[in-house]
Amino acid sequence: MEYEEFGEKVLAWFDKHGRRGLPWQRQKTPYHVWVSEIMLQQTQVGTVIPYFEKFIRRFPNVYSLADAADDEVMSYWAGLGYYARARNLHRCAIHIVDKYQGNLPDNLDDLQALPGIGRSTAGAILAQAFGKRGIILDGNVKRVLSRYAAIEGWPGQTAVARQLWKLAEQSTPNHRSDDYAQAIMDLGALICLRQRPACIHCPLCESCQARRQGLIEKIPGRKPKKRPPLKSIRMMILRSEEKILLEKRPPAGIWGGLWSLPEIDVMLSGKEVEELLASRYGVTVKKIEKVRSFNHTFSHFRLQVEPWLIDTLTMQSRVQEPGQQWYRFQELSKIGMPGPVGRLLMELESATEQN
Repeated sequence: MEYEEFGEKVLAWFDKHGRRGLPWQRQKTPYHVWVSEIMLQQTQVGTVIPYFEKFIRRFPNVYSLADAADDEVMSYWAGLGYYARARNLHRCAIHIVDKYQGNLPDNLDDLQALPGIGRSTAGAILAQAFGKRGIILDGNVKRVLSRYAAIEGWPGQTAVARQLWKLAEQSTPNHRSDDYAQAIMDLGALICLRQRPACIHCPLCESCQARRQGLIEKIPGRKPKKRPPLKSIRMMILRSEEKILLEKRPPAGIWGGLWSLPEIDVMLSGKEVEELLASRYGVTVKKIEKVRSFNHTFSHFRLQVEPWLIDTLTMQSRVQEPGQQWYRFQELSKIGMPGPVGRLLMELESATEQN
């Protein structure tokens, strides 16, 4: 199949079966497209929809986002994961207001120079926000193109990625750019699935080389497996007068910029913990109770969390350090917290109310 025919077949399929009622399609402004594309990075549409709708209600335009406090932006992102996206989105909004008078740039180079916008995301924005020819290569598109041309190997490898970008360039038509961008992503998300693809419904079925060669289950290649290391931490739930002490995490690293529970070395004894809490936070321990441990998996490692619930006598003058704050349970929904920590505290609140 010639690549011009490739695009026409994908568009014809989209006209009958493509998704058209997504929240960011109802009012397709550059701002809505940009926010949705950042949220959709490494995250499925069904997960993104409620976050997008809530985010847009609070930050309806780039000015409201740029003017917002970092903590508030993070609170509307909490639970969506990959938190660097939220920090970059906020930085990007400020940059757009300062440098571009609130208007998202409409060329590839300027878009890629903005925080959090890579080559594929810039292409998607060009196509869907400005109707320009934009080349996209997200995970869904990689799967479609890999199978269509029977390109073996993991798409994260440089040589494989180079082939896929060349194929994406060749297969992208010069017209209906916004529809094609949505169409090729929909084809990967709805038909060309990783497991059990619905090949019989695919407009490219007859020309798909992976199908012809019996390689559907092998393409695209998987990332080489490497067992992620296990890290252990101990989280301190310091409770005083129905308030919980939280610390703001550094901007870089896991859960960057979010409010979380203080952490200490898992090897410390109970007595050493009491001494550390007195010196670091100025609190006297009344009671220590171990809470059920839990695991959380990140992309590069597994985290084993051992929570300790500690009722304290608090000397407020010692805990008003920058990045530390006592919060009531009912205030926690207003700040950005890691999902596992938020769930842990919700369980604690529920148990407290029952007792």
